[in-house]
Amino acid sequence: MDPTHTGTTRTATGTPPGAGVSGSDRPRLARHVRLAFCRTRQRKILLHPETVVVLNASGADILELCDGQHTVTEIVSELGARYQTVPEDEVRQFLTRLVARRWLEVTDG
Repeated sequence: MDPTHTGTTRTATGTPPGAGVSGSDRPRLARHVRLAFCRTRQRKILLHPETVVVLNASGADILELCDGQHTVTEIVSELGARYQTVPEDEVRQFLTRLVARRWLEVTDG
């Protein structure tokens, strides 16, 4: 993360129940989570201590952009450039679920 950034980081404990991510939020994988490619499955996976989550293509595409630099709006925009339609609400719901599981951290934009 950029040391000059003055935004705050939220995890599930800092996010009110039912609150989603905003367009200016900058999601990134939590420190204990890693995105990797599984040669056996020929798919991207999310590695969490004692857990492996096999991602579908759209989930992997979203998480590849969760680097703490891209805002949620920029992620949706980038995906929209790659594909014809990208439901912004579905991207936000996906990110919100991962924040609730503490697999993503969100920095306020």
